[in-house]
Amino acid sequence: MRILFIGDIFGRPGRTIVKDKLPGIVRDQMIDLVIANGENSAAGFGITGALAEELFELNIDVITTGNHVWDKREILDYFQMVEGNGHGPQRRVLRPANFPAEIPYAVINLQGRVFMASNDDPFRVADQLLQKIEAKVIIVDFHAEATSEKISLGWYLDGRVTAVVGTHTHVPTADEQVLPKGTAYITDVGMTGPYDGVIGVKKELVVGKFLNGMPVRFEPATGDVRLCAVVIDCDEKTGKARDIERLMLS
Repeated sequence: MRILFIGDIFGRPGRTIVKDKLPGIVRDQMIDLVIANGENSAAGFGITGALAEELFELNIDVITTGNHVWDKREILDYFQMVEGNGHGPQRRVLRPANFPAEIPYAVINLQGRVFMASNDDPFRVADQLLQKIEAKVIIVDFHAEATSEKISLGWYLDGRVTAVVGTHTHVPTADEQVLPKGTAYITDVGMTGPYDGVIGVKKELVVGKFLNGMPVRFEPATGDVRLCAVVIDCDEKTGKARDIERLMLS
């Protein structure tokens, strides 16, 4: 089984490059499952139901999120639809510590605690979720700030999940590897969006804020758009990863 995980999709530039590049990646890399972090897809902050549907139309199977999941109020109604019927495409949009059922793979979305909002212990929550999951192929999107926390979770879950994939910092790391017990790992996949800025935002706005400390409304940058992702090759019978490859396309 070959899995594509696309890093944080940032605003319209990120959505556009995914639309342009995804079919070719799926074809050339012989991808079976596409997962994408979409929490920044709405102008860099949050996601809406309409944008989730737009991403699903691109043949993305599961959308993960993170600390910006509630930035757009519209997503609340979208999640409430799920609570009402428990079926349909909305089931495939995850908030941290949620996962879909009755499918041959599982996707766990967890959020870190270091330098972020105080949440339940992601290590213990992972333990609890893994007790409920029967699927062999299990992908963990760990949306966290601290590299040490991400690396620690990778070692903690080694051999128990197929992959631990880091998101949130928007800066791709070069430490992709398969850990000794068969878990693919990378500290951060990187952002899918504009790199002519500061983690997706117009550089002059962020630099100005550092210089004068005044409040400013952040706006997405538009130039040097790249798609960052990883391809994970695994044995679907055992859930063990065989290889992880980092991609950056422009």
